[in-house]
Amino acid sequence: MVSTGIPLDRAAIISTALEGILYGFSVLLFVCTMLTSAYKRDANRPIALVAILLLTLSTAHMVTDIIRLEDGFVKYRDTFPGGPAAFFQDISQPTFLTKNILYAFQTMLGDGVLIYRCYVVWQSIWVIVLPSLLWFSASAASFIAPYYASKSTGGDIYSNLAGRWVVALFVLTLLTNLITSGLLAYRIWTIERRVSAMGTINSTLMPIVRILVDAAIMYSTVLSVMLVCFLCSNNAQFIIQDTVMPIIPITFYMVFIRITLRNTTLHHLWIVWCGKWRNGKKLAAISYATFTIP
Repeated sequence: MVSTGIPLDRAAIISTALEGILYGFSVLLFVCTMLTSAYKRDANRPIALVAILLLTLSTAHMVTDIIRLEDGFVKYRDTFPGGPAAFFQDISQPTFLTKNILYAFQTMLGDGVLIYRCYVVWQSIWVIVLPSLLWFSASAASFIAPYYASKSTGGDIYSNLAGRWVVALFVLTLLTNLITSGLLAYRIWTIERRVSAMGTINSTLMPIVRILVDAAIMYSTVLSVMLVCFLCSNNAQFIIQDTVMPIIPITFYMVFIRITLRNTTLHHLWIVWCGKWRNGKKLAAISYATFTIP
């Protein structure tokens, strides 16, 4: 299948420039995340470690893209058959494989945090069974695709077997994000309704739903556009894929900072039937539990 859209050499320049801008913004948010984590005594420390890993992977990807530009436009400009355009089309190049493996790890980490948040909020292993299966499937696809790309002897990503696994990865990642974000928002919304029904308790959970929905919309929109571009064999998907690397930590930092500064610990109230009766009516007792959204 012939690729369409922007030439690959030009796409490489644009994608690296945009990634660099977003990377700088993610570094700023990372600093804010670390300061917030240090300021709030009840902040989730393991999540701070995840923030460091996300930044590390983004940095490695940024460095790999810069090396790839140098290779294509300087080192192999006059020696690679077909010039820079053919170089950036070659999916068996070590820099191409490296950046896609880094993308795989970044996606696995970001989606893994979403699944963990689902488990914390729902406090049930059964709720995360489907998202976990999707996560494992996406993880497998994210490493199978670079394997087939490394065995390529010519042609672009769209005509290679690796392309099928890339499509599978994009679809599975999108489904994982939509399902986990939907479960999170629904759970917190139901808690809000139950708390509001008590009448005497002030609840502030709806802003947290909006925070999670905002992050889900932003990430899902990018994934959807990238998937459509790939299915249309449009080279713009390379630009979008490179920008996804800093977008994943940006959405993570935004959620962490906004929730932590607002109120780290959410008080979850629900009704437990006690089995006591008065005037022919069964009474309800209120029990309390707490959870922290990482």
